[in-house]
Amino acid sequence: MTGSDRICAALDFPTWSAAEPFARAVAPGVGMLKVGLELFVAEGPPAVRAAAALGRPVFLDLKLHDIPNTVEGAARSAARSGAALLTVHASGGSDMVAAAVRGAGPEVKVLAVTALTSLDDADLDEIGLAGPAESAVVRLARLAVRAGARGIVCSPQEVHAVRAAVGPGVLLVVPGVRPAGAAKGDQSRIATPSQAVRAGADVLVIGRPLREGNDPAAAARAIAESIQE
Repeated sequence: MTGSDRICAALDFPTWSAAEPFARAVAPGVGMLKVGLELFVAEGPPAVRAAAALGRPVFLDLKLHDIPNTVEGAARSAARSGAALLTVHASGGSDMVAAAVRGAGPEVKVLAVTALTSLDDADLDEIGLAGPAESAVVRLARLAVRAGARGIVCSPQEVHAVRAAVGPGVLLVVPGVRPAGAAKGDQSRIATPSQAVRAGADVLVIGRPLREGNDPAAAARAIAESIQE
């Protein structure tokens, strides 16, 4: 896998018309495009289809978390949209994750989100998720994989422990990635692209470091080169 193949560019924009120039600029230099809640709520499945038309798999990052029957139906609808990957919250429990896998079918990889990268140990304690973060993330990752999830979403700081826990066949998708010197923003548990890959990450979700410069394509190439090195 090349450095560019590992990059998933986050299309975190309010509309497709705002996202499209960025998506077209970065698509040739990344492996995947991510449609998240903001864009999907505004545009719905047409945003997924428009992104897929640029020739890259689409990661539909909805972080579904509801009763199993509802999540199964939502995953089935997501599969019809053309998404290649779909997220659910591992904290929804084994039955919910398994329902998402059934609904998504064999063509869509269900990824389980463990603990959001914006949360630190104090935040996890506040919401009643026994920490520290690494222990909580590994526990949720194991639960999700046993329930049929084909991938895990975790921060760079837990990816090594998660890889050791779930083995080599599970896709590890890692947000909270920042090039050296980039602003941390609202992320708490971060690392550089090369650090994340060395720890065992397969795919790096990168948004603001690509969007906030004047040349997103050049930013993607620089990140790909840093990974490759």
